[in-house]
Parts: sequence; C-alpha cells; structure tokens
Amino acid sequence: MIQTEIGTDLKKAKLLLDATEIISIPTETVYGLAANGKNPLAIAKIYVAKKRPLSNPLILHYKDAYSAFQDVTKIPKEAELLAEKFWPGPLTILLPKRKSIPDAVTSGSPRVAIRVPSHELCLSLLNTLDYPIAAPSANLYGRISPTSPAHVHEQLNSRIPYILDGGTCEKGIESTIIGFEDDNVCIYRLGSTSVEAIEACIQKKVHINNKTEGKQKPQASGMVKHHYAPNTAMFSIAEKHKEKDFSNCGFIGFDTLDPDFPGENQFLLSENGNIDTAAKELYRSFHIMDVKKFKSIYIEFMPESGIGSAINDRIKRAIQKYTA
Repeated sequence: MIQTEIGTDLKKAKLLLDATEIISIPTETVYGLAANGKNPLAIAKIYVAKKRPLSNPLILHYKDAYSAFQDVTKIPKEAELLAEKFWPGPLTILLPKRKSIPDAVTSGSPRVAIRVPSHELCLSLLNTLDYPIAAPSANLYGRISPTSPAHVHEQLNSRIPYILDGGTCEKGIESTIIGFEDDNVCIYRLGSTSVEAIEACIQKKVHINNKTEGKQKPQASGMVKHHYAPNTAMFSIAEKHKEKDFSNCGFIGFDTLDPDFPGENQFLLSENGNIDTAAKELYRSFHIMDVKKFKSIYIEFMPESGIGSAINDRIKRAIQKYTA
C-alpha cells in the first residue's frame, strides 16, 4: 500500500514527477492531482487515482505564457489580451494543440486547456521542470474539490505518494475556462475569473457554453451535469418546506443564519457578506458539513455577480446529484 506523505519538499516533488509518479500540488484555486503533462503513462495514473472517465479532459499548467503558447498552433488576439491581463492566475484558455501534446490530456480533442497558475510554491515547482503539469482537482471524481492538504489526504490517502503542502488555497473555486468558436468567445466553465472581468478585458460579450447534453463529451473540465458533491444529500434551501424536522439537517448560508436550523448545524460562508470569502470557504463548508453525517444539507444560492455566478454553478452541480 502507498503511504501518502504531506510535506514542502520541492526536490522530492520533482523527483516523483520525473519518475512518472503522480502527486498533489497546491494552486491558487484548488489542489491539483499532478503528472508530467507530456507523458501518457503518467497521465493515465491520474485517471486511475481519481476514478475519472477517460472522456473528461485535463488542464496543463505552465511556468509562463511563453511556454504555454509554445504548445498550441493558433493564438487569437483575445487570447493574448486575456493571458497578458490574467496570467499568472485562475484563467484557462482552450486552444488548438500541437502534436507534442498527448491525446490522453485532451481526451482526443484537437484543443488543449492551458493556464499559468499564480501560487508561489506551484510556480517554483514548475520552474524546476522541463514539461508542463497536467492537473485536475485532487479528489475522487464527482466529489468535493480540495482546498487544503487535509482535504486531499481525506480522499486520496494511499492512492498517491506525496502531497505538496502550500497551505489553504487563496481562491477556493477552480479556474474559469474559455475558448473560441468562430468569432465568439465562449466560457466552458465559470470560475475564479469573473465574466465581467473577461468582458472588460476583451471589450465584447462572452457566450456561456458550460453544459453537456446527453452523451456529448465535455469540451473541458467541470462541464458534467453533477459534480463537486458531498456524500450527504444536498438540496437548495428553497426545498426546505419538504422537511419536517431540521434537528439532523445542516444549512450552508451566505451571511445570515436560518432560524429553522439549530445554530450548531449551520455554516456561514461570510458573516460580513464578502463574496470572495464565500468562494474561498465553499468547498471547506462542504467538507465540514459532510463529516457531521446530517440526514441532509440545505444550501443558499449566492448573489449572481462576480464570482457569485461560479459559486452558484458549483452549488447547482452539487445538488443535481440528489435532485435529478
């Protein structure tokens, strides 16, 4: 059995990646499950450890924009503008890939998702490597994304050898994923870079294309119908009228307690109503409330502006598992 170690040893992290192993790494968004992004054998280990469908593509992480753009064949002007504005940072860009990118990264798609993370320790690791890192979130497929080493250990203990400890993630919500279709800029996953900020940068409206229909393969990570879910059944607070007894139910709210639930059964994402704090706390609240083994968890939607739309996207996908 693999013994999963938590530490801050960059040299050890590099040696493991160089040896075709997978490890967990910190980013500013969530913890990633990392492998050599140019090695199909290493990439295959990600899918096995996460129990992730092979049809769900990965994101490649680079040390800088120059390195990232070396692995694509076409760079629209809007992509250059967005990279200049938001890299390093939580924005992923989907572009046509070069043949040097394994199909295992893209699930056979001709486009590859690339980004430059802004987490200092992650960038330090990338600067020691001569390849990009492929890294989805470091959790079992469909489960809660991890924003701390403890969250990773909870789900992947004995499945990976090492967790590189970079503390608690600053953003708490995955990167926004954008791409280009004809003359349109499309968002495939809402994330930590807001729609408003992207539109202000490129001076045009974006199209939201973040759903898959039927058996359609996802174009990017995070597009499947239900995702990010705790083991405890989760429902919108709008459904609480169906509940007769709240004594064994939890509530996750934005900034105000709900009088129907016992005080100790509640988690406020931001007592002072800060939407960025709410984003950072979202997955932590899922982990904490899941451990309490409530009969069910009820959750409030956030204001639909800025990162609030990305938070609401995660809530919708989490509750979809139990309301479908």
